[in-house]
Amino acid sequence: MLMKKMLQSKMKDVPKEQQDKIFSMIEKNPDFFQKVAVEVQEKIKQGKDQMSATMEVMSQYQDELKGML
Repeated sequence: MLMKKMLQSKMKDVPKEQQDKIFSMIEKNPDFFQKVAVEVQEKIKQGKDQMSATMEVMSQYQDELKGML
């Protein structure tokens, strides 16, 4: 629940319908999103900014994300 509140604060400009879709994906695939989060954190520790790290990791899992949508 705390994570959801944190994400909602980061996505305040994202329409509610899209937020709900994202949260549904996370709830159905928590292990996948945990793995992504760990990999993003590793990239940040290597010196990348958060946006670059996130985009790099998400692009690696692009096909899996498309399958979830």
